Amino acid sequence: MGQAKPVLVPDVSQRAIDIAYSFTGADLLLFGAILYPGGRVPVGEKPADIVVVVKGPTQSILLREKEKVAGIWVNAASARYRSAPSFYAIASSRPIADIVDDRARAIYELGLDSLQLSPVSTAAPDVQQRFGRGLVDLKSRAGLYLENPRAVEITDSVLYRARVTIPARVPVGRFTAETFLIRDGRVLAAAVRDIDIRKSGFERFVARAAERAGLLYGAVAVVLSVGLGWIAGAVARRF
Repeated sequence: MGQAKPVLVPDVSQRAIDIAYSFTGADLLLFGAILYPGGRVPVGEKPADIVVVVKGPTQSILLREKEKVAGIWVNAASARYRSAPSFYAIASSRPIADIVDDRARAIYELGLDSLQLSPVSTAAPDVQQRFGRGLVDLKSRAGLYLENPRAVEITDSVLYRARVTIPARVPVGRFTAETFLIRDGRVLAAAVRDIDIRKSGFERFVARAAERAGLLYGAVAVVLSVGLGWIAGAVARRF
């Protein structure tokens, strides 16, 4: 019989995050336990590492490159990606490069430089790599792509915890929190928990109206814009 493997029992502090007008971000706590066969931590083996990855729903992205022509910045080359994650955050007990090799990182998408962005264009590999780095850089500066080594705390080789910052500009949708248990470069166990990030209050009403009755929503938006503009003009003429 094969040797029994450890099991991960993960959880998150919030299964649902509501976004209202006053939403300024949130701290998501990911925690859990490692259940070893027989209930005992293996003796004489290297300590295991924990890697936590939080992903948002994938989206299609068109990335354009600016070029200066005759003193004017214009759109030049472009690249489209079919399924880039809208949000990506990774936290680990050690730097990823010290935990797994490049092959394992590519298979499990561990790290910002290992994301499978699924480019649609047939450009040369070096061009695709340049655009891929540009996409990761833009998302990182917007706070939507995060990499935090040594952010996972492991207690007594059994309990672990990590915090991931959810920014105010986070998109809505179904998120996943993946936890990996790794030793000697091998993934011994993995587990997933779902997280729903949704709008609430008036923002939720507006979002639903735009989705379910797009024509009516557009008409109301135009009428409100014209009405507010007329009122502003009337006030300005009066005073």
